[in-house]
Amino acid sequence: MTAVNERTTSPVTDEEIFAAHEGGKLGIAVTKPLADPRSLSIAYTPGVAKVSRAIAEDSALAAKYTWASRLVAVVSDGTAVLGLGDIGASASLPVMEGKAALFKTFGGLDSIPLVLDTTDVDEIVETLVRLRPSFGAVNLEDVSAPRCFELERRLIEALDCPVMHDDQHGTAIVLLAALRGANTVLAKDIANQRVVIAGAGAAGVACAKILIAAGAGEVTLLDSRGIIHSGRDHLNPVKAELAEVTNASGLRGGQAEALRGADVFVGLSAGTVPEELVATMADESIVFALSNPDPEIHPEVAARHAAIVATGRSDFPNQINNVLAFPGIFRGALDAGAVRITEAMKLAAADAIAAVAADDLGPDKIVPSALDPRVAPEVAAAVARAARVDGVA
Repeated sequence: MTAVNERTTSPVTDEEIFAAHEGGKLGIAVTKPLADPRSLSIAYTPGVAKVSRAIAEDSALAAKYTWASRLVAVVSDGTAVLGLGDIGASASLPVMEGKAALFKTFGGLDSIPLVLDTTDVDEIVETLVRLRPSFGAVNLEDVSAPRCFELERRLIEALDCPVMHDDQHGTAIVLLAALRGANTVLAKDIANQRVVIAGAGAAGVACAKILIAAGAGEVTLLDSRGIIHSGRDHLNPVKAELAEVTNASGLRGGQAEALRGADVFVGLSAGTVPEELVATMADESIVFALSNPDPEIHPEVAARHAAIVATGRSDFPNQINNVLAFPGIFRGALDAGAVRITEAMKLAAADAIAAVAADDLGPDKIVPSALDPRVAPEVAAAVARAARVDGVA
């Protein structure tokens, strides 16, 4: 089995992968050297006692004299890991370590992976509330739907710091940025487009919401039973809420009915889409086949009918990658001292990502590269500004 290298598309062997993960991918770096008795007495006893006494008298000083205010907790229960599903806390830890490495590399933020051996929402909330003095923000990761919606909502209510479920909002933000880029290339307006989203899990729900907030003409949402509409039975509360604000055309049925005449397809379901259905979409359609490792339709096949095609993979053009969003979002929120991440901050992040790509747009480049060093600083600055405007900083 081989994986694909982000930079060169050259094959990477299993041996290389396991060797790179041996012993974990993270370590603790000391910011002040401990080279002599004097430095030791400052960093630890007796000097550290003065700092602890000061924080005991004024808890706000912890933001200045500890790393907590700049530390992101990367939290998972291992129930929806990548395309692997419910593999448990221990098996999810390599992914969370990787996420922490991305935070440091692209956002300049320290983070700590916390994998919890429970799927009980009450227990997770209680755990993070008790750990709150140790971190400054929470990145939820790989938590299954629909529990993830309740968990994020309750943590936002319980904690006085930024909380974001990246599988939801990171995906949605980068998707919106990509759609802005594609529409610029094609001289199209989101207000005149009907977007079909296949998959009503964490990412699909968040993508639907951000596209509606961005002014999409119409959003049609599909789950395993077909088009979500207000007359359908057995909808969970999240889907029932979306049924009221999507599918304005009143479509019924499944993929075939949804895709006929659609302007944009967004695949987030790990399903498949036959070529003949893509052929029924509107002229100059846009296909985002984002399931990994296997897109809903092969990009080369989709390109026979669509004007622009994107995937979640690094070995095809137009990779929709969450790393374009989350490092800058959390950096901007922490830079501004934000207590939460608002919808305006998410939209600002999408605009910033799209702006970085604006000077070099084309059918095969609707978003910046995941390795573009300009992205995180631009996103951070835009998010911090939006936080101040929203009054959460």
